[in-house]
Amino acid sequence: MERSVLVVGSGVAGIQASLDLADKGVIVHLVEKDPSIGGRMAQLDKTFPTNDCSICILAPKMADCYGHPNINVLTYSELIGLDGHKGHFKAKVLKKARYVDESKCTGCGECLMKCPTKGIPSEFDIGLSTRRAIYMPFLQAVPRVATIDREHCKHLTEGKCGVCKKVCKREAIDYEMKDAVLEFEVGAVIVATGYDVWNPTVASEYGYGRFPNVFTAMEYERIINAAGPTGGHIIRRSDGGEPRTIAFIQCVGSRNVQLNHPYCCAVCCMHSTKEAMLAKEHKDDVKTTIFYKDMRACSKGFYEYVVRAQRDYGVEYVNSDGTVQEETEDHNPVVSFDVGGRSVRKEFDMVVLATSLVPRPTTAQLSKVLGVQLDEFGFIKSKDRIFSPVETNVPGIYVAGYCGGPADIPESVAQGSAAAAKAAETLVEARMIA
Repeated sequence: MERSVLVVGSGVAGIQASLDLADKGVIVHLVEKDPSIGGRMAQLDKTFPTNDCSICILAPKMADCYGHPNINVLTYSELIGLDGHKGHFKAKVLKKARYVDESKCTGCGECLMKCPTKGIPSEFDIGLSTRRAIYMPFLQAVPRVATIDREHCKHLTEGKCGVCKKVCKREAIDYEMKDAVLEFEVGAVIVATGYDVWNPTVASEYGYGRFPNVFTAMEYERIINAAGPTGGHIIRRSDGGEPRTIAFIQCVGSRNVQLNHPYCCAVCCMHSTKEAMLAKEHKDDVKTTIFYKDMRACSKGFYEYVVRAQRDYGVEYVNSDGTVQEETEDHNPVVSFDVGGRSVRKEFDMVVLATSLVPRPTTAQLSKVLGVQLDEFGFIKSKDRIFSPVETNVPGIYVAGYCGGPADIPESVAQGSAAAAKAAETLVEARMIA
């Protein structure tokens, strides 16, 4: 029996699970597919209901995680194989080549400024900004190490350029670096791979992709963030102007049987309330309206949060489905909705869509590697949502956070701790049997 645990996914749930185990003296192998740990929470501007800075809460945890002597952080890596049983698993992890030596790179950024290959859409900013072929996904990235995009680097694709290697004083650039397969023996596995944001382009009734001033909620998060592509200024795509009226439309793709998203995403009512409040903090004369099916704000002071949004920020709530099927000559989206059986149309400067949150595309393949079951929506299925929420059908493999179904940040953190406790139990049981 190995006194170690594999954690797949380094969002807030995976980080919490890793820290809990590491503090107990357990060796943790934390596997993250992106170049930095942090997950979705790192992309958010603020968190509800306190409206505290998201990265201000998360960054210390990221640093603690990376610097913990019992945590082996493997970024830019994927789990590709798992054999064995509870207490005795053997994991195979593919560590992709960064072409940058992590032990030498100091994150000075010199190579990022000099790389001539520009204009690559930034994944972290959801395409609202661009990056270069060598990049760090965001300012607070952990580890603070550059990564070369093998698909866009001219040296790797054409044998040309090599500017980053010439300017790197630490000699950290290594074009000969290869992918590596690492193997670990672990006693338990925790899956915390998070969620993806549903693309509303296919739902033409919301105008996303057709009308420039229709945004998704996650795009809005990046725009309103001071470290985002617009420096925290809320601006329109069409003309760069600041909106005076903003509409937030709820349940876009959610609670929709035809799309196989009949579930409530659990966070969007509060998410949009927070975004409407933040808009008012950025520009005092902005008017915000939230179109909703049902206001699901029933715990942890969320009802009071909604009341505060109405009372102190002037947020208007309209109990009606909203759609965007046209725009004006000035590219102002026109929202159609229903009031007392009467159809109403209202023009706004910007529309923000609270899109459905769905399982990541890689979840299905990961479930095959692990042997765990998925539910009817594609989330990793727990043994019992009430009595065994973090246990899967495979003994010794646990689930935490949104990859197991809708959950907000506090729930994800609690599940991370719960999964860590169950994994620690597994190690003790395996030792006793051995």
